[in-house]
Amino acid sequence: MPVAFTPSPVLNHKCVGESGGSDATTFGQPAQLLESAALLQGNKAVGILHNGSLYRLQATRLGKLILTK
Repeated sequence: MPVAFTPSPVLNHKCVGESGGSDATTFGQPAQLLESAALLQGNKAVGILHNGSLYRLQATRLGKLILTK
């Protein structure tokens, strides 16, 4: 059974679609949106494997995110 897309409040966030912000769609499909808390799960930093490389996603004290290789 097909699932209908229901717009998320995150799509209406002021940073979505602004210059330098993220685009809410990719090739006409809704982007999957995740809360940073879901990725970090209470940790300050997590490792992300992407195409065989290890990246680090880190939350700063000021609430910013830093992604480093």
